[in-house]
Amino acid sequence: MSKIFARNLLFNKQVMATDGTEIGTLSNIVVEIKGGHIIDLMVSPNPTFDVSRYKKEDNYILIPFDSVSAIKDYIIIDKMKARV
Repeated sequence: MSKIFARNLLFNKQVMATDGTEIGTLSNIVVEIKGGHIIDLMVSPNPTFDVSRYKKEDNYILIPFDSVSAIKDYIIIDKMKARV
């Protein structure tokens, strides 16, 4: 993926799957300290979203940044790449 600027990763931005499923809201990001690369998105999931196949931390699901396919009005992810 090309460079992503911080202004494009606004917190409270909606996270959606490529199939149109609304996953939740971006709450925070996990960054590698040495290189500054984004590792995971911490997403507060929608109450109706099935989180059973995702890595969890507290009340959040962790979505690998590698699964992000686009960042515009929504953050679009590929659910198949994001699952554990």
